Amino acid sequence: MSQQLSLLQHKELWDVSPEVLATHTVFQMSVIFQLMAFCLGLLSTLFLVIATCTDCWMVNADDSLEVSLKCRGLWRECVTNVQDGIRTCDQYDSILAGHPLKIVVTRALLITADILAGLALITLLLGLDCIKFLKEAPHIKLKMCYMAGLTLGLGSVLGMVGSVWYAVDVYVERATLILHDIFLGIHYDFGWSCWLGMVGSTGCFMASIMLTCCLYSFTA
Repeated sequence: MSQQLSLLQHKELWDVSPEVLATHTVFQMSVIFQLMAFCLGLLSTLFLVIATCTDCWMVNADDSLEVSLKCRGLWRECVTNVQDGIRTCDQYDSILAGHPLKIVVTRALLITADILAGLALITLLLGLDCIKFLKEAPHIKLKMCYMAGLTLGLGSVLGMVGSVWYAVDVYVERATLILHDIFLGIHYDFGWSCWLGMVGSTGCFMASIMLTCCLYSFTA
């Protein structure tokens, strides 16, 4: 009896038309791409948010004799004692007034990138084929995925511009001091928060490509 049932199941599989099999395969690949893009976008957005909130955009690049690690962020400046690990931070007094242009511009670009990436993730979550929302309207869900991809792409551009702007400004400032033989006691290099912003922006851009170009090639 079990052998007959198995034969019937195999016969039903072989009776399925190639068009149906192709459609099912394309649907599965589309779902996989959507999930991969969502996971990548979620991780990259988390990197962007962490980069925005943390305070190591600039780090002192002096010799190893320094007993403290000095970091400057978008919102505060912190000093960590290398020997005992004690960390003290000074919060900036205002949001806009009295700050260098690189801090103001990077703040605006990173916050905007965080908001756009968050909105894109919400839109993408609702547009996933594995979510029952608007299950009877697949074309609308596909458009939501495209919209999420474009929004992620815009956020990635803003995040990358902000991160690179800050890094280039730090490098130019340091190179100018070295060129004019000026030593202020501390030379800064861009820190891990800046790198995290670049990595998050790159990840959002890759997720955007997956949701637009790659997904379109599967559904066209």
